[in-house]
Amino acid sequence: MKIAVTYENGQVFQHFGHTEQFKVYDVADGKIVSAAVIGSDGSGHEALAGLLRDRRIDVLICGGIGGGAQAALAEQGIELCAGASGDADAAVEAYLRGELVNTGANCDHHHGEDHDCHGCPGGCHQQLQGKNAGKRVRVHYRGTFNDGTQFDSSYDRGEPLEFICGAGQMIRGFDAAVADLDVGQAVDVHLPPAEAYGEIDPSAIFTVALVQLPGAEALEAGQRVYLQNQFGQPFPVTVKAKTDQVITFDANHEMAGK
Repeated sequence: MKIAVTYENGQVFQHFGHTEQFKVYDVADGKIVSAAVIGSDGSGHEALAGLLRDRRIDVLICGGIGGGAQAALAEQGIELCAGASGDADAAVEAYLRGELVNTGANCDHHHGEDHDCHGCPGGCHQQLQGKNAGKRVRVHYRGTFNDGTQFDSSYDRGEPLEFICGAGQMIRGFDAAVADLDVGQAVDVHLPPAEAYGEIDPSAIFTVALVQLPGAEALEAGQRVYLQNQFGQPFPVTVKAKTDQVITFDANHEMAGK
């Protein structure tokens, strides 16, 4: 098993997308057998997730991390333990003892201009309870909107979805629905936006002058594109509207409010 920790001067670095180093630990029989510090070789969640994949990392321990980064890690099958702080070696030891849990500490992009890392007050990412929490599970599912229209299905892909239950790889409501299921059990679950991709945030809709975005004049309403924030990190947006002078983007998740 290999565990990577966002790293700076012996501590867990708190901003995944900005980390310049990882400390990588080789673990056997529940104990650390070796460790080495490596450079991040780039920035942005997709580049970092790819680096961890290439290094065959099984678990990432970090401080703050955004939704896009969590999705990128999940695609690579990397277990996430976010919200850690303090001594990096101690954090790994705590994880191996089962004492370190994923808090879902989050990093949000606002208008493509600012970066704010924070925990979630009010327990929006409480530790998941259930017999499957922390276990690798394989689940077949079919997702529909309230009107019955299907938007996704593992059956259509011909293989179940595999993930670590409660590790922050899935939306909260999906994790909770699986937490106590038995093998072979099927359930119908209705998830409100708060348990899925969140409500629509009006502040995530913003307008930019076309002259500030060379090439944006070719974009059309409805297109899904990537912008960069001031740190050079990419984040997805949807073109909401465009005039001869300005273009309006929506940085809400495509499934927000649904």
